[in-house]
Amino acid sequence: MRKLTHLVLLLTFLCVLPRLSVAASSPVMIPAPPALSAVSYILIDAKTGRVIVEEQADTMLPPASLTKMMTSYIVAAEIAKGNAALDDQVLISKKAWSKGGSKMFVKVGDRVRLSDLIKGMAIQSGNDASIAIAEHLAGSEDAFSDLMNQTAHILGMENSQFKNATGWPAEGHYTSARDLSILAQALIRDFPEHYAVYSEKYFEYNNIRQPNRNKLLWRDAAVDGVKTGHTEAAGYCLVASAEKKDMRLISVVMGTKSEEIRAVESQKLLSYGFRYYETHRLYGPEDVLTESRVWSGLSKSVGLGLGKEVFLTIPRGAQNNLKAEMSIDQVIKAPFEAGREFGKVVIVYNDEVIFNEALVALERVDEAGIFSRLWDMVLLFIYQLLDIV
Repeated sequence: MRKLTHLVLLLTFLCVLPRLSVAASSPVMIPAPPALSAVSYILIDAKTGRVIVEEQADTMLPPASLTKMMTSYIVAAEIAKGNAALDDQVLISKKAWSKGGSKMFVKVGDRVRLSDLIKGMAIQSGNDASIAIAEHLAGSEDAFSDLMNQTAHILGMENSQFKNATGWPAEGHYTSARDLSILAQALIRDFPEHYAVYSEKYFEYNNIRQPNRNKLLWRDAAVDGVKTGHTEAAGYCLVASAEKKDMRLISVVMGTKSEEIRAVESQKLLSYGFRYYETHRLYGPEDVLTESRVWSGLSKSVGLGLGKEVFLTIPRGAQNNLKAEMSIDQVIKAPFEAGREFGKVVIVYNDEVIFNEALVALERVDEAGIFSRLWDMVLLFIYQLLDIV
């Protein structure tokens, strides 16, 4: 059974962590987000996953070479597991060599370092490199597609289905702007060293030097990825990511009419997000939000908190508009381990709940001896009888 803490406890909580306030504050003025010349788009905070702008974000669309982000994620995961290595010598098949579209220009029968193929895929958008990677990891591109779909399911990409490793047009090959933002977030979070390849502006292989197709790498120093895509069916697409100070944003723009438009529209989203929003560090893993009485324990109290670092995406200047409430279990009995849930913390902004997570014990408390437990049982019985717990 739980009860809402008294106002005194709430105010104490807010005083301990003065980053939140219940005092009256001025409303934060934010203009409407830009309307883009694109079929579908989304802007998220990479750290929190909070959606800042979206339009038709769940529409299933052909992703073109944005598909290679999934190929990239899988090869990074296989390297991390020890199932592949950057210095692997990958045999180039006739299928990989003969594939049309953008190329790294590998030759059939050659053996190419996996690290070079990764760059050829990420920087030059090489279809040949992508197929070679897929065949190296899974034996065939069809088998690799199964791995792509399993990975999409694990990541929570609910509107995606992959038929190949390149994004070459195929019936039933689709994804959505939201799913691509999830994939980009996972790529940056899980494999930052691998993600760094996407910031490289040029890659040369076989005496052929090609530029990265992401124009924003030249226009905005904060941009360090991610991937372009284009087919007749998909239009011109771009997943971009940029970081300024303590905030990283991910934008996805799908279905524009030119390379220039996809770059301009992506820049609009990123500029809007950085100008009007911030990633706010709310609590640390060891922050004690309140102390609560422990019954039958060697310790008579325990610190409660969130047990992890917590960030929120909020409008700039809205820090003082956040309101916090805690609900705590009426009776906390030992023994228990650190991390045991004993309540909830709810953060509200403009009447919208933007955070709702468990309040947990920050330390382990062992059970007390028999006499101490008996005494606590008597006290607890009296307190409950008098309705003071």
